Amino acid sequence: MQPTRRYSLCHIFTFTPGKQRNLFLLSATPRKKQKAPSLLSLGAQELAEYEKVAEHVKITQRDLEQDGFSKNPFFHGIIAEVPEQHKTKEGHTKIGYALYFYSYSSWSGRAVYMEDLYVMPEFRGKGIGKALMSKVAQLGLAAGCNQVNFTVLNWNKSSLDFYLSQGCYDVTTNMGYHCMRCEGEALEHLAQP
Repeated sequence: MQPTRRYSLCHIFTFTPGKQRNLFLLSATPRKKQKAPSLLSLGAQELAEYEKVAEHVKITQRDLEQDGFSKNPFFHGIIAEVPEQHKTKEGHTKIGYALYFYSYSSWSGRAVYMEDLYVMPEFRGKGIGKALMSKVAQLGLAAGCNQVNFTVLNWNKSSLDFYLSQGCYDVTTNMGYHCMRCEGEALEHLAQP
């Protein structure tokens, strides 16, 4: 099954309190679909601040809408939302997101790349990040993908431990790969014939 090529819409899932007081559960089906919520841009900024790289954020809400909500989107998103009675002190009900896109491995075929996994600090440790990542994996499998790829900062021990506990492994450690990037002037130079 090929990833759908349509006007992309964010799936919004509602989390409700589970039997354990600190656990929130993902509803089984999307409650609704809508265009780019501001959480993506807000979350991207908050995530960059958490990762201590806020000065690198150059994207705008308009960029997100153009790139994710066009006829051929560059990314897809999943939004975590809580009921009104569990909103944040600032009044937010949308409290986390996963941003992903489809890619391809010349060794193993279809893959999904999870660019961001973000949950607001007061909602961490309640199963929301796990549910978002699980939904990315489900969507990837439904599209015929056989792996989920993502990066994590080397100092982010709690995230590393979480990913390892989910059965993920460190490609850098196991296979020796490094994540490389070319941007700005170097990218312009590289593009010259």
